[in-house]
Parts: sequence; C-alpha cells; structure tokens
Amino acid sequence: MDLSRWMIGGVVAVLAQSAAADLALQHPVDCTLGENCVIQQFMDHDATDGILDFTCDEASYDGHKGTDFRVSVGDMQRGVNVLAAADGVILGMRDGMEDRRAQSQSDMDAVAGKECGNGMVLRHENGWETQYCHMKQGSVVGEKGATVKAGTVIGQIGLSGRTQFAHLHLSVRKDGKPVDPFSPDFDRASCAYAPDATLWADDFVEKFTYQPTKVVTLGLADTGPSLTEVMDGDWLDFEPKSDAPLVVYGIAVNGKTDDILQLTLDGPNGQIVMSKRPPLEKRKAQWFGFAGKRAPAGGWAAGNYVIRVDVLRDGAVLHSEMQMLTIK
Repeated sequence: MDLSRWMIGGVVAVLAQSAAADLALQHPVDCTLGENCVIQQFMDHDATDGILDFTCDEASYDGHKGTDFRVSVGDMQRGVNVLAAADGVILGMRDGMEDRRAQSQSDMDAVAGKECGNGMVLRHENGWETQYCHMKQGSVVGEKGATVKAGTVIGQIGLSGRTQFAHLHLSVRKDGKPVDPFSPDFDRASCAYAPDATLWADDFVEKFTYQPTKVVTLGLADTGPSLTEVMDGDWLDFEPKSDAPLVVYGIAVNGKTDDILQLTLDGPNGQIVMSKRPPLEKRKAQWFGFAGKRAPAGGWAAGNYVIRVDVLRDGAVLHSEMQMLTIK
C-alpha cells in the first residue's frame, strides 16, 4: 500500500469526541527517554499558521501531525529498533528509500508524495491506526496483513523521507483523524498536561518529562565544525591529540528568545573553554554553537577532558549534557 496519503504536513483536524480510553500505547522506540533519545516535537494543535503543542507551548512546527523521537546519528548508524506501539495488523509498508537528510529543494522534490520515507501503518481495534516514518533503508520488517504484537520490532530509526535528523515520526489516528497521544482530548482553554488522560501506557508516562528545550548533541573537534558536519556524524570518531586545538560543539532544540548556549571544556589542569554564545534573537527549532582553543606550548596534558553544553534561560541552567574524552 502506498503511504503517500498519510504524508506529514497539512492542517491538523480537531476531534469532537473523546479519543482516550480504548488504546494504550507502549514506547515505540527501543531507547530510554532523556538518556539516549528525546522527544523533539509534538503534535501541532493550531489550525492556522501558528504553533501550539499540547501544553500550549511551541515544541512543534506548523501542521505537524505526530510525535518525533530523536536519537543521535551515531546510535542510528549502530541501529535503534522501532517497536509496534500496540497490537495490530500491518495495513501498509514501504522500504527501499535512501537514508539522507533532506536539506535542499531538490532533496524535498525527490521525496514528494513519500515524505514519510520508509515506514509502516498498523491498524488497531476500534478505528485506531499508528504510522511509523523515516525508518532506515532495508530495516522494515513484516508483510501486509500480518498481525504484530505490541513491542514487536518493525524496523529501525533512519533518515529516509523528508527529515533533517535521525528520528521516528509516530502518528496516531482515530477513524482517519489525527490524535495527540499526549492529549487526545486537547482543550486550548486549559492547556494542562494530565498524565492519567493520555494514550500512553503507565510505564511510558512514568518516564516522560516535558522538557522541550534541551541539548541533543555535543562533542569535540580540532577545528570549527559546521552544523552539516555534526548532523552527518563526521566528528563521531574524533580522537583528540595533545598538539591539536580542542573545539567544543553543541546542538540544542526548541530555543526561545534570549536563550543562551554555553560551551565548557575542563581538563586535568582546570578549565580550558567557557563560552556563552549570543542570546537567541527569536524562537528557534534548532541552534548550534562551538568554541575552542589552540594547544598550549608542550601540548595538552594527558588525562580526562569533560565537555559540557548548557542551555541557559534567565541566567539559570535549563538543561545540560556532559561527555568525557581522554588524551593519552
């Protein structure tokens, strides 16, 4: 079955009836939220050109009909399994599309009508469907009409279709209409997150924390890296040398006006880098920064080096990630 009729984008429909109660979704990715995967974007509830996630914040983009589970490009390359979120029957599937980030207009045109990339649609009871997009080429498992149990591996996270980062896009529908699993009965007047009124199973709810602004990537290089290089994983295997520059880089998502990206590097002999990038001038879905120093005379001392990237808001640390590397 062609998945093109479920392409990502367009105006989100609003359900007039209660959507909860007869579907319980398990975590659709074999990862741990907040440790090796994050939810970057939620469903957009604004029917105009504005943005409104289920908390009435802006961790989404215009017309987004699903939930995006992001993993690092390194983990994607090693393999992160996508799991059926509930018992169901395979309604349609696609594989064979190349894993590559869609950056240019020609990239977008190349996947027109197939924005979901490699994916699958599962039909569940009582008119429910779940759709899984952007899976890795050659990873999609199953046959049309086959029954799958919740937790069954149906593929791996990839970079197929219209996407710029490694993630699973999960869409949920009831009788063909999109539903937000975090707020199936969304009420713009309250904008309250009610953990007991989601479509998620209890173990998922227990591990979920709404933290839209966060550091998603950090690392070390020996020259000023580009965002494209970092997104493509070009610095994943970097090994610092005692006589080369050390450059800290980081990517954060869902930034708000005046948020600051702070980059720090500490070595065996103390702090080497402490750099605050300029405050954001406006809301930004993703932003990137780097800072570094040349090697001192005689080179860097042998030992452990700690990278830290923070998002600062109103002078306080909102979110941070750390990583350690060793110079021998």
